[in-house]
Amino acid sequence: MQICATLPAQNLNHFQAKPAAFKCQRSRLNPLTKPIIRSLASTEMTRQHLSNLDKVLQKSNQPAPAPQEVVNKVPNNGPAPENKGMGLLEGLNLPRIWDEPKAAEEMSPRHFNRLQRLLSMTAEYSPRNNLASRWREYHGCKDWAGLIDPLDENLRREVVRYGEFVQAAYHAFHSNPATPAEEVPLPRHVALPERSYKMTKSLYATAAVGLPKWVDDVVPDLGWMTQRSSWIGYVAVCDDRREIQRMGRRDIVIALRGTATCLEWAENVRAQLVELPESDDPAQKVACGFLSLHKTRGTHVPSLAETVVEEVKRLMEQYKGEALSITVTGHSLGAALALLVADELASSCAPQVPPIAVFSFGGPRVGNRSFADRINSKNVKVLRIVNNQDLITKVPGVFVGEEREQESKDKNIGKMWDVLDKNNPWAYSHVGTELRVDTKMSPYLKPNADVACCHDLEAYLHLVDGFLASNCPFRPNAKRSLVKLLNDQRSNVKKLYTSKVKPLSLNLERNNSGLSMSGCLPSPS
Repeated sequence: MQICATLPAQNLNHFQAKPAAFKCQRSRLNPLTKPIIRSLASTEMTRQHLSNLDKVLQKSNQPAPAPQEVVNKVPNNGPAPENKGMGLLEGLNLPRIWDEPKAAEEMSPRHFNRLQRLLSMTAEYSPRNNLASRWREYHGCKDWAGLIDPLDENLRREVVRYGEFVQAAYHAFHSNPATPAEEVPLPRHVALPERSYKMTKSLYATAAVGLPKWVDDVVPDLGWMTQRSSWIGYVAVCDDRREIQRMGRRDIVIALRGTATCLEWAENVRAQLVELPESDDPAQKVACGFLSLHKTRGTHVPSLAETVVEEVKRLMEQYKGEALSITVTGHSLGAALALLVADELASSCAPQVPPIAVFSFGGPRVGNRSFADRINSKNVKVLRIVNNQDLITKVPGVFVGEEREQESKDKNIGKMWDVLDKNNPWAYSHVGTELRVDTKMSPYLKPNADVACCHDLEAYLHLVDGFLASNCPFRPNAKRSLVKLLNDQRSNVKKLYTSKVKPLSLNLERNNSGLSMSGCLPSPS
């Protein structure tokens, strides 16, 4: 006689009087393996084996549940019903087999089970709650007061979501970086992270500087690295009714990538402050290189400023009468241009312009204190996501803005900072509200991660996803997958985790339907 491997503990008493016995030569902790049955003469040995198995299964003294909740019964005249009972592993009551600390260890980021889930290619996101009643607050109408530290769950989700729009801009550029110099560029496809949005316009930035002609003669294969006009981002609009209802408005997104070409790097180092051409106040100044990429026309493409204003005006007219918002998001150079784009829209689309918010990742300083005051006066809301270890957020120029604010109670010192702002061509100031994260807070990244890792956009999203508060550790229920972070920053990931990636990846390949036994059961030793 063979006993089914899925027979529950409460039915074992039916076999107590049987003369046959069995001897299982497999691990008692692997009930999925069918036991090998051998006939033995001793009834005493049968009782001993059944008693041992009963102890492993932790038979309860409580009344047995109804049979249909535990065992699948297949009727003779119909298909098998859906199994709504507990699986065998759930019935093992693992916390009683292993002690409490080891059961609690499943919540630790160091546990195999957790690491395996984070290495899954399947995206897992924080819950999307309805924002309709508070969308203006999450869009910055109160400068995100009370939402930053500790970080509000809904705001975390929105920040990560807008960061993924920037990632889509990076992917679209690197998949086809060339922009024809002799003809109008063709429309470009962008794989948006949100199906509820549709792309409506490509954006191009043009450098005012160029490399000497002899560079092309010496290194003719540089190609797209030396082109003056390059695809830098896109405009997209939410086009899904359910998402519009969830967000409480139709959202227009402008996403801008960071530096990628030689001429963009050349513009980055042109950091002297210059006056804004459309400003009536000569004290309002921004970095020369950023302004150049924002305002310069290409041979076959208009300037970034012209394209954005034209497209947003078109969308405002198309959706006239609806609640609209404009969200400008960018990383690195894109974060700097996002401020200039937001300022341009606030000036050119007034007075009907929808609420404008900027979500910037790893952005450098863009202008002086007078420019920051200009942004604030136009009610443009800016949320800067800054990594403590990111050097790019500390350049360019001499940073005097915050020092002046801290000393503003002393009128003499305040006047001194005013003089510095007006006369010092390197007196820069940041704009907006700051969400500060830290590489050292991540349990996966090395505390001494290099400059590239600290500025990497995926690292930023990883840190935001795990951020709880400035005085709290990385949250244990972080959702974001580690796959891309490991691919991009493997040398900056702690060895403890990189050593586990290969076996866990193999497990995932073999068992796509779920976690393997080796990944989900803690070791009994």
